[in-house]
Amino acid sequence: MTNTPSTIDPAEWAHFEKIAQLWWDASGPFWPLHRMNALRAGYIRDQLVELLGLETDATKPLKGLRILDIGCGGGILSEAIARLGARVHGVDMVERTIRIACAHAEGQGLGVEYECCTAEALAARGERYDAVLNMEVVEHVADLPLFMHSCASLVRPGGVMLVATINRSLASFISAIVGAEYVLRWLPKGTHHWRKFPRPEELEALLMGDRLAVVELRGMAVNPLNRQFRLVSYLGVNYILVAIKRTDARA
Repeated sequence: MTNTPSTIDPAEWAHFEKIAQLWWDASGPFWPLHRMNALRAGYIRDQLVELLGLETDATKPLKGLRILDIGCGGGILSEAIARLGARVHGVDMVERTIRIACAHAEGQGLGVEYECCTAEALAARGERYDAVLNMEVVEHVADLPLFMHSCASLVRPGGVMLVATINRSLASFISAIVGAEYVLRWLPKGTHHWRKFPRPEELEALLMGDRLAVVELRGMAVNPLNRQFRLVSYLGVNYILVAIKRTDARA
């Protein structure tokens, strides 16, 4: 990867390396990912079944799909998608995190393929996937256009990308920065940087440039009393978009 342009932000790398051992602590700093995992895994399943024409009554509805979980962290989502039958390739920039993900998947008897790698390196070696899960990553990269272009190139023609992130809005500053990090202390201070949050229209423009069309856009909200997540129509804070790559796009 030494000759490949990288979108790794050194400060972000240091932050996640420091707390890597806490990935599977459901009450630790990654509790939001644990709490939202059932919701987002189910949403991903439903979207891929519909858009890729899969069997809806299969016990493993994603069987046969090769799926990339970019910025997989400790493997919370990767494991959930693997249980649905997909061949999952989880990649992350922090080697320590990858070791934790490998050990946990092995303990669960799941054959997830993990690798310390970047989207740019995967693109350079010509990898292609039926779906790319780009979840809670884009707000942490150093070069968003390069990162999104690299991820888009990893989606096969007719394939799907899902992107989940936080909107750059007044509401997100109040809730995701002031509320979550300073008032409620749900997350360590410095976990997020408001100026790096992309607006939905910014991501859509980048995706369109690589022949991916957004087909659904939903908001995600959390109840502060019971910490339960749900899909909503409001996009002002957390949101998830689904995009499909044109079949005439170059592989």
